Amino acid sequence: MAYEVEAPKYVRLAQTIQRRIEDGTYAPGTRVPSENQLVQSFGMSRPTVVRALELLKRDGWLESRQGYGTIVRGRPAVVENKDRRGLEALARDESRTPGRLVDVGEVAVPTRVASALGLPRTAKVAMRRFLVEEDGEAVELVSSYFPAGLVQGTELTSGDPLTTGVRAYLEARKKVRLDHVTERVSARLPDSAEAELMGLPDGVPVLSVLVIACDASGQALQVSEVLLPADRQELEDTYRLH
Repeated sequence: MAYEVEAPKYVRLAQTIQRRIEDGTYAPGTRVPSENQLVQSFGMSRPTVVRALELLKRDGWLESRQGYGTIVRGRPAVVENKDRRGLEALARDESRTPGRLVDVGEVAVPTRVASALGLPRTAKVAMRRFLVEEDGEAVELVSSYFPAGLVQGTELTSGDPLTTGVRAYLEARKKVRLDHVTERVSARLPDSAEAELMGLPDGVPVLSVLVIACDASGQALQVSEVLLPADRQELEDTYRLH
């Protein structure tokens, strides 16, 4: 049985601030509200606010400048790379990818996936989970979800690695056409199964790229969540001071 684990307050606050950066509420180069202002605005404790800001600094959304405060850097380059990884999940040939297929089966639809697929929370979906590894270390955990009726009787429900990408397979086998993709990037804590598969210590968050693949009518046919260990992401940036 799958359980939804609610992220702690500091992660939820970090996600809220991240969304405000992405929608332009907090523009690059400007200061974010002070700790006192965030405490008052969100009704959270100072330690919660401090942890949220530290998480965003570590992931490259914010930076501290002495004598000026906490500055918005904008959408970090590492997140742009995550978007490309999300698209790669649709084209990945499992048989040629270092790693292993760790789970295939029918599961209760996760809350974060139900709304994207337009399914009730009591629905069942087909899940396919692949762990990508480099030098024996987990670098991505990709969980793909499909309406059960769409993939019934196909190789997507088997435990054998696919020899083509999911997108190409669906379009060839089910005669559907994936027209566009929406991606949502956020941070959250992994559940116990995800943490164990990725070898993550308690309290280490993951970057989540939710990849929603739709047909031309806007109907979602597949949702894949790409999880990346936040403690293994390296950020590098070069910029001029003048």
